[in-house]
Amino acid sequence: MASSWIFAVLSLLFGSATSDCECGYSMTTGSDGTRHVFADLHETDFIHADITGDGNGDASHGWAPQGYNISSQASRGPFGESFAVQNVMSNTIKNPDTFDGPGTLGLDAGLLLVVRNVMQEDRVPVAEVSTTDLYYFYGTFRAGIKTTDAPGTCSAFFWYQNDTQEIDIEFLSAEFDKEKGIFPVNFVLQSKEAASAGYNAANTTGLRRVNLPFDPSTDFHEYRFDFLPDKVAFYADGELLSEAEGSGVPTTPGHLLLSHWSNGNPGWSQGPPTVDAVTTVSYVKAYFNSSLEQRQRDFALRCKDPTASGAICAIPDHNATFFFGNGDNLTPNQTDYGDPDNDQILFIGVLLEISRLLDLNG
Repeated sequence: MASSWIFAVLSLLFGSATSDCECGYSMTTGSDGTRHVFADLHETDFIHADITGDGNGDASHGWAPQGYNISSQASRGPFGESFAVQNVMSNTIKNPDTFDGPGTLGLDAGLLLVVRNVMQEDRVPVAEVSTTDLYYFYGTFRAGIKTTDAPGTCSAFFWYQNDTQEIDIEFLSAEFDKEKGIFPVNFVLQSKEAASAGYNAANTTGLRRVNLPFDPSTDFHEYRFDFLPDKVAFYADGELLSEAEGSGVPTTPGHLLLSHWSNGNPGWSQGPPTVDAVTTVSYVKAYFNSSLEQRQRDFALRCKDPTASGAICAIPDHNATFFFGNGDNLTPNQTDYGDPDNDQILFIGVLLEISRLLDLNG
């Protein structure tokens, strides 16, 4: 009787149709075109999502602006760095259907990461945001980025667990040469080898520098790394640019960060910049396997038949305006960082309560 009542309530609330993507998100990657499926997602549309609130930081979207100081010795450069939440600005567009143009603060819409040209004592004012969760394991991680063209900074999109478990995509603006068409991107695995080299990946096999076929400072482009058990594959605008294998591939979960910094190191960031330098991020899309046992149990609960139509959704490549979270048939029991009163959160609570009652009633 209890089971019949439960399913009647479920039908009234949500109908009989199952949701799309309940068995995950798929993609092919690498030179061998291997297919992988990931259970969880975290999509952030920075063109429309304000993560800064009143300027003191707002983690409701799963991101937190960072505030801390590091010395020149710790930063391994002639200057220290001052990470301040005020250097992270959400420059949003109010119209949810518009994805380009200036935001409310002017400049291109998106998350603005600013490196200031005025020193604070011996520190360069810089910017960083981090995901609030630390459980991102194998997955595909993508960001829409327009870098600064002001020489003397490092713009970075990276996954981090510690200084020897790190995957970086970094842009050194001092290396850009518009006249010669030279626009390098640095793909880095910070590993024990890098630690032995004084945390200078340039002296290790963990650094791969690839010249981009476009100027990354004139428009937004999608940069992506696929973190897999045996390798990391790096992409720009859907094109495979490099692969890394071996002992430098991380083996633990970590978190995602976006940063824009300078410490004057002549061998890396150079600088500091002579003007305020702005790098803008339009989105981050993460499709991944969580290391949390609860998330793994949730996935097993919702994925009943991976062969069913729509159970696994293919991840579109290089599509700046597509978000699974904007769909009408969003997968239930996915991590949500939006309105705490939305129907998705209600569904999660009902689904887990139903599971508990079914267990109690056989």
